[in-house]
Amino acid sequence: MFDWISDASLAALVGLFGGLLLGLAARLGLFCTLGAIEDMLYAGSSLRMRMWGIAIGVAVMGSFALIGLGWLGADEAAYLRQQWNPLASVLGGLLFGYGMALSGNCGYGALARLGGGDLRAFVIVLVMGLSAYVAISGPLSPLRVAIFPELDVIDAPLPGIAHGISSWTGLPVAGLGIAIGALIFAAMFTSAELRAAHKEVFWAAMAGIAVITGWAGTWYILQNGFSAIPVESHTFSAPLGDTIIYLMTSSGNNLNFGVGSVAGVLLGAFLGSLVKGHFRWEACEDPRELKRQILGAVIMGQGAVLAVGCSIGQGLSAFSLLAWSAPVTFLGILAGAAIGLRQLISGFAPAE
Repeated sequence: MFDWISDASLAALVGLFGGLLLGLAARLGLFCTLGAIEDMLYAGSSLRMRMWGIAIGVAVMGSFALIGLGWLGADEAAYLRQQWNPLASVLGGLLFGYGMALSGNCGYGALARLGGGDLRAFVIVLVMGLSAYVAISGPLSPLRVAIFPELDVIDAPLPGIAHGISSWTGLPVAGLGIAIGALIFAAMFTSAELRAAHKEVFWAAMAGIAVITGWAGTWYILQNGFSAIPVESHTFSAPLGDTIIYLMTSSGNNLNFGVGSVAGVLLGAFLGSLVKGHFRWEACEDPRELKRQILGAVIMGQGAVLAVGCSIGQGLSAFSLLAWSAPVTFLGILAGAAIGLRQLISGFAPAE
């Protein structure tokens, strides 16, 4: 295989496959970050938030099964390779969640909507990708690094929940991770609404499997290929910028996992919208709405880089390895989104 396809292109295919599952989950299973938060806060339904729990539980069990089988080295994943900065997780999560509420979608959700013909989402994707790169390697990168330096983990347990418990108890990391994932998964079924929602459970599980395929595929390529590609799974902040750059410079640039992942979500969402009969071109008619969406996308890009991941990057991929950053960032995203939604709905009007 490695004789006729480059490592980078093979990684892109792995990303394409997982992205396809995520795009289908968004369109056919209504798997959506902001939608789950809105339903929980304003519709009195926990179904879509429990879908996130299903996806997390599946991703955790699968990822730690890979670790136990030797098919994934957790210390190669960015979420566990660096020291955790709690302040960056909190602040980045709050910014991301607030920006997500203003935009009406996260990066993943915007890709899913774009795949269904929503041109408003196209603006969000472009602006968020550019904003992320401004923070990663652009004018704001020196300030970010100065305030939140990235430090490697040295002579310490990896910054993960299962790894921490293992260092305290001596129990095997893989077994602990699988047990925690199983508990998260089982806890979601305390809801009768979820137990009756077979389609939603299926697509939530597919979202978790998408994350597992990312870890397994990139680890396999690293171990058997010819290039030191990063071991990664799905996230939708920096990969949006990577995709924009690749589209402009493909003759002198290589594909990567993130570009494949972005393309996969678009393709999956497009196919899903055709299956549902929902594909239609949409555009923004209100300049004020467009301004709000652009501002939200800028804030999301900055927040995602600060938190080292978006709602999918931290909320699923980092969570699948039980990184300490994942639940903290995810709670920050929930809080930021709640603040943004409250502002949009009531404008922080005082209670009467």
